[in-house]
Amino acid sequence: MSKLRFKAIVIASERKPVEVVKPEKKTSDYYGEKVFNRKAMSKYLSKETFKALNDAVDKGQSVNRNLAEHIAAGMKMWALENGATHYTHWFHPLTDGTAEKHDAFVEHDGQGGLIEEFEGKLLAQQEPDASSFPSGGLRNTFEARGYSAWDPSSPAFIVGDTLCIPTIFISYTGEALDYKTPLLKALAAVDKAATDVVHYFNKDVKKIITNLGWEQEYFLVDEDLFMVRPDLALTGRTLLSHESAKNQQLEDHYFGAIPERVQRFMEELEYEAYALGIPVKTRHNEVAPNQFELAPIYEECNLAVDHNLLVMSIMDKVARKHSFRILFHEKPFKGINGSGKHNNWSLCTDTGINLLSPGKDKVDNLRFITFVVNILAAVHKNNALLKASISSATNAHRLGANEAPPAIISVFLGSQVSDILDKFEKSSVKDAIVVDSKKQISLGVGQIPEILLDNTDRNRTSPFAFTGNRFEFRAVGSSANCASAMTALNASVAEQLRTFKEEVDTLIKKGKSKDEALYEILKKYIKESRPIRFNGNGYSDEWKAEAKKRKLDCETSVPVIFDAYTSKQSIKTFSGILSEIELHARNEVKWETYTKKIQIESRLLGDLALNHIIPVSISYQSILLTNVSKLKDIAPDNYRELGAEQLRLIEKVSTHVNAINAKVHEMIDARKAANNIESEREKAVAYHDNVAPYLDDIRYHIDKLELMVDNEMWPLPKYRELLFIR
Repeated sequence: MSKLRFKAIVIASERKPVEVVKPEKKTSDYYGEKVFNRKAMSKYLSKETFKALNDAVDKGQSVNRNLAEHIAAGMKMWALENGATHYTHWFHPLTDGTAEKHDAFVEHDGQGGLIEEFEGKLLAQQEPDASSFPSGGLRNTFEARGYSAWDPSSPAFIVGDTLCIPTIFISYTGEALDYKTPLLKALAAVDKAATDVVHYFNKDVKKIITNLGWEQEYFLVDEDLFMVRPDLALTGRTLLSHESAKNQQLEDHYFGAIPERVQRFMEELEYEAYALGIPVKTRHNEVAPNQFELAPIYEECNLAVDHNLLVMSIMDKVARKHSFRILFHEKPFKGINGSGKHNNWSLCTDTGINLLSPGKDKVDNLRFITFVVNILAAVHKNNALLKASISSATNAHRLGANEAPPAIISVFLGSQVSDILDKFEKSSVKDAIVVDSKKQISLGVGQIPEILLDNTDRNRTSPFAFTGNRFEFRAVGSSANCASAMTALNASVAEQLRTFKEEVDTLIKKGKSKDEALYEILKKYIKESRPIRFNGNGYSDEWKAEAKKRKLDCETSVPVIFDAYTSKQSIKTFSGILSEIELHARNEVKWETYTKKIQIESRLLGDLALNHIIPVSISYQSILLTNVSKLKDIAPDNYRELGAEQLRLIEKVSTHVNAINAKVHEMIDARKAANNIESEREKAVAYHDNVAPYLDDIRYHIDKLELMVDNEMWPLPKYRELLFIR
């Protein structure tokens, strides 16, 4: 195995950047050329069909079968002209990935040949085998039927030779088996609720659009080094390895010059993303070595979620072309920063108003305060649910470390907005709150322009922060489907806005003016939601103690955190989006997934420990014993003095080897006991409480051995090789 390691090091060290062919057209000319977007639709659909489809998308109406036939004909023509030979319904099962089944555009022509065919019924609905997708008990394994149905709000696109049609995925009896179905319902709910509330201020608004801008962090590792690390290949993270002497402590990687191999990877990734209509904008080195970030311009939430999943798939494919393997795991390397996926979320009207931007007059500012306060109230009521929406076995390694938000949901507003709410709480209905959208800082240096200062500073320790004209949900993990967090957030805000409108309208019916009613209810919400507001250091132990006093959810066990999905508050929040049965089913999936991930890590670490680390350590110990034996032969009287260091190492190696062996077998016994538990929840809790702790215990002893055993014998690439060979 050590020969493989050194061979991989040589190959990785000698790699040259891959040449990338730059498109001849400028970006704006080929942007979206692989997407059946409105530009393509206007060319391949009749005017009547084009208008009907746009009306359906813009107004949230269904597409009937007759219209689907016309759309399918135009879509097929476009796809064939762009090199597609197959089509697939592309959906998001409950696996955090995507699924697809490819069918060719062919049918019998009745004369012994084939014709290219694609009917409206194939566009609108298909029946993939649902038996092997997670369902949480919604259907039995032998009941295979499930339906995928076209989502016309997310345009079809071509990858390779396949037309990909974004769809929802439901069971035979109508329950959601995917992430997209509840997301679309949550977006519709917040559209309706926010539109009703915004009519207090702007009667001309007909629709509210939820926007999302994600920031995708990731690591790149040379593929040869990757393949010599079974833990990276099978779990996405290193289950063992001592920290490198140099990691990120010099802070020299963040925003540094992008390595040339990585730059070529990024260039090709951007070309492919632009052709698929993904508006990627920002690329840079992140804090940890070999860690990077990609971020697009914000988009409508449903489309942004689809684009994030699509770009993750493209990143994996392009990385392989450049002899990299991409790591989306939240914590692939111990001792350095993990990876997140900040979700920048905002609400905008169809008339161009950002509801989270301060205005220039009393009406605009009251509208701004109304939505900020209701979001505070929603997050406060549903803080346990929001934490559950971003929790996983993988994200648990990142949350609470000194590079990510803690496993306690709080809201950072910044001093200016906090002061505004405090003043508002004490103000009368006649008082006007003036919010400066920007302040200016003059640097006193002539050639440097004045810097515009946002109305909030940044607090990197906050899991949910107001950043000027949006909220940034920072606790989302890098491997996650954004739809989980976005469904919970939009559902929470929708439910809160409905409650708000009911309370305001009740006061108006009792004779209060609209402004008086708004002020009274908003003041109440500001006071009630005060516990969720925190502008301090979220990493501190003092905050953890304070959060408990404020009765915020401070649970850290991932399987127990999932209980929040089926609380009375969550069932109310998800009304009309996910039924109580669906919520329970999703928790079954989450518990089972958690168990399986810890189980895989446990099995793999046991295998590496017993079949790789212990044999190598014993071989090294044998070399030491031989050395001591020869010292005894030539210096029988003082060999112990001469071989003191060897004897010390022999004893230490034995101590660690014995500890590893004992703990591996204890872990196996704990795993066997957990596997006998029938309840998925209790099994997951057992894996969390009784199995997972052994992973760190065993790692401790292996990492100590790494510092002792001859480097020439150590079988697995070390951190200095994984992180600094580029």
